[in-house]
Amino acid sequence: MKRILVVGAAALGAAVVARRAVRSCGGFDFERMIERMPDDAPPKWMFRNISAIRENTDRILRLLEDERRSVTDESTLAAAEP
Repeated sequence: MKRILVVGAAALGAAVVARRAVRSCGGFDFERMIERMPDDAPPKWMFRNISAIRENTDRILRLLEDERRSVTDESTLAAAEP
């Protein structure tokens, strides 16, 4: 009987500690942490320039796609000419 009571109290204590830990983690503000970084910090630059990074990525993908199409077209033309 005492063993069950001790195990139950330990489980209840662990649940209370876990609940408090989860609540304190909810207060973490990523944006505030980024703002406290120096202006030349790479994570801050990336956080502020995500739209520029996306535009550059899209531009690079378009260029690669055009290059792949031109190579495919050239190989098709070369194969069609006897």
